[in-house]
Amino acid sequence: MFKHASPAGLNTRCVHAGTQRDPLVGAVNTPIHASSSFLHPNENVSQVCYPRYMNIPVQQAVADKMAALESVGLEEDAAAQVRAMPLSTGMAAVSAPLLGLAKAGDHVVLQADLYGGTHWLTLNELPRRGVDFTLVASSDPEAIAAACTPRTRVVYVESPTNPLLKIVDLAAVAAVAKACGAVSAIDNTFATPINQTPLTLGFDVVIHSGTKYLGGHSDLSCGVAVASGEIFDAMFHWAVGVGCTLGMHDCALLERSLKTLALRMERHNDNGMAVAEFLAQHPRVERVHHPGLSTHPGHDIASRQMRGFGAMLSFEPRLTPAEVRAMLARLKVVTPAISLGGVESLVTLPAETSHNKMTPEARQAAGIHDTLIRLSVGIEDAEDIMADLDQALSI
Repeated sequence: MFKHASPAGLNTRCVHAGTQRDPLVGAVNTPIHASSSFLHPNENVSQVCYPRYMNIPVQQAVADKMAALESVGLEEDAAAQVRAMPLSTGMAAVSAPLLGLAKAGDHVVLQADLYGGTHWLTLNELPRRGVDFTLVASSDPEAIAAACTPRTRVVYVESPTNPLLKIVDLAAVAAVAKACGAVSAIDNTFATPINQTPLTLGFDVVIHSGTKYLGGHSDLSCGVAVASGEIFDAMFHWAVGVGCTLGMHDCALLERSLKTLALRMERHNDNGMAVAEFLAQHPRVERVHHPGLSTHPGHDIASRQMRGFGAMLSFEPRLTPAEVRAMLARLKVVTPAISLGGVESLVTLPAETSHNKMTPEARQAAGIHDTLIRLSVGIEDAEDIMADLDQALSI
């Protein structure tokens, strides 16, 4: 099996890391063992095999591949300790550090402008478990440090954020969490491990909604959590206990998709930059949020900590809410739909989809206006994407 501590490149890791070949028939791909029951005792394995324990070969293949990708840049000994777990949804991955690590009496610090589902989980589930929390309006490390207390167990951020693409100084936040004795966790969904590896910047936990870029084909719902040591063990036991592990067939789909992740992200990055620059100059667009633009307030930090700026952007057109809906209806290449990260370009109104669980007041405070459009730039020809946006905006 390919060892994820190897210095192999990103594309090589995507293709080969974690692969478990069946010597019986010599298949190139990791086999799917379509069984919920496995022999025990079994002289060929030293453990009790069961899908909920995440120890079936195709589950282990995904875990090892993600560990290999998120550990790029770490020293070999540290990289060898990194582990990952495939989970049933992105929210299962979000829950792993928040519900798997924090107990009654603990305190959690989070940036306020989070993905809507994470915001809902924080407001509704943490209090039911006796966990206190502070939502910090600013992602400035000093503001996060000021919110920490001796009871703070987890510091949780996103970067880039959904949907305004704000950038967090990850090395500084990781240092803040370490100084107060807390676990640092980040939602790395928008960046992917191709564009950003937070473990190398000092973070303890990295989570993904694998439904997005990791799956990449809009046909799979899943999540991934990555960590090492006792932190990983605590999240793993929580995930096994509540039963939010990913099934074998979905793991096979995810492993298939991860093999082309670096290749897809290269095209996503190029297209995202081209479309962001196009929209920034369009007369019907007031503002574009994309970290690759030199006008973006987090551009300098993003340039330091990211290998690519990604294909996610949001923009504010000079249109009324009714005109925005008419504009979306005119699109022919870009598809109005929920979710993101697929090979096709997808556009949505966060106020009505990803952040609809937030109150209107909370959305306005976060800068998520009713006419804000979030665009997930796909891998189509960039010229076709831009021409479609132009005709829809210009009528």
